[in-house]
Amino acid sequence: MDRKLEKSKWKNKRVMGVAGLTALLLLVAGSIFFTSGTSKLNVDAERITISEIKKGPFQEFIPVNGIVMPVTTIYLDAIEGGRVEEKYVEDGAMLKRGDPILKLANTDLELSLANQQTAVFNVLTQMQISHDQAQQNTIGKLQTMADVDNALKEADRIYKLDKNLYAQKAIGLQEYQAAVNAYDYAVRKKKLTTQILKQDSTATRQQVTQAKESYDNMKSTLELMKKKVGDLIVRAPISGQLTAMDAEVGQNKNKGEHLGQMDVLSGFKIRASVDEHYISRVFTGLIAYYTTDEQTYKLTVKKVFTQVNNGQFDVDMAFVGASPKALRKGQTLQIRLTFSDEMPALLLPRGGFYQQTGGNWIFKVSDDGKTAYKTDIQLNRQSPDYYEVIKGLKPGDKVITSSYETYGDIQELVLKK
Repeated sequence: MDRKLEKSKWKNKRVMGVAGLTALLLLVAGSIFFTSGTSKLNVDAERITISEIKKGPFQEFIPVNGIVMPVTTIYLDAIEGGRVEEKYVEDGAMLKRGDPILKLANTDLELSLANQQTAVFNVLTQMQISHDQAQQNTIGKLQTMADVDNALKEADRIYKLDKNLYAQKAIGLQEYQAAVNAYDYAVRKKKLTTQILKQDSTATRQQVTQAKESYDNMKSTLELMKKKVGDLIVRAPISGQLTAMDAEVGQNKNKGEHLGQMDVLSGFKIRASVDEHYISRVFTGLIAYYTTDEQTYKLTVKKVFTQVNNGQFDVDMAFVGASPKALRKGQTLQIRLTFSDEMPALLLPRGGFYQQTGGNWIFKVSDDGKTAYKTDIQLNRQSPDYYEVIKGLKPGDKVITSSYETYGDIQELVLKK
């Protein structure tokens, strides 16, 4: 006898449970996929820049613009002020040391010179008069000294004679005492006259010395005044070329005002402006290079000007060995100022990606070239052309180096051709 079989309720429940669990797993997996940042973006491969990582020589340097300048420049300033009376040469003239350039007129200075000359002449005249008077005074005292010596000798003769006569009782005491008094007086007068003559000699010497010092001082002042008047003729301090001349006949120039400059053309130096960011890394002896006509010339930093103007500071460089023959004053050169020696390194071409990543990661292209995905990297030094890679990439890897500005938080790029 047949019997109706009922469907198993447990089996239906089991199917429904498995289906629900599967749906839940799919939901969780989808949620993880869409919230984990693995979103994709289609990009046109022709609108991006793909570069290859290579190993090659790397040197850290910055490009700077250098201006060709004479190796030595001496500025011409007006030592004394005045009106330009005459110009002997024009701007650009080749001069030898001492050649006249221009003449300034200064009436007050020339009048001061004339007055000083008169004063020196007056002092010299007065010195001569004083010298003559001193000589006459000395002659008078010497004449007095001669009279005193003669009187002493006569008193001594009489004293000795009367002394013998008194001893023989040929003369009286009164006559003998008169001889003694006369002799004593003559001795005292000799001493006094000798002292006066000595003091007179000392005073005369002091007077002569003081007068000579005064005369020498006034004469030195006169020589100084002559030099100042002589400086009204501006002369070339060195042999070279006169440049930047700024003076015209009739023009007034103040003391210390710039007139021009002299350039020594025996060689050139290069003056370059460097961003203040590098001021702690630039020092004398640093090496730089200039390349022209497929030939490279070596330079070295000779002087660093630490004063910063408009975010830049200046350095002077000189060629080491040979220099380009076609250099001209004022010419601009593109110089490579190096901070390291050339050495092998893993090279990543520079690009706009750095602005968004800071060099911490990059989109690396897959082996099949169809996608690019985020890869953590570590960069070290940089040059105007390359970054030095020290971690995250190897030779032969291809990466996207163009700007990532429109990619947002995209984790993977799909490259469409």
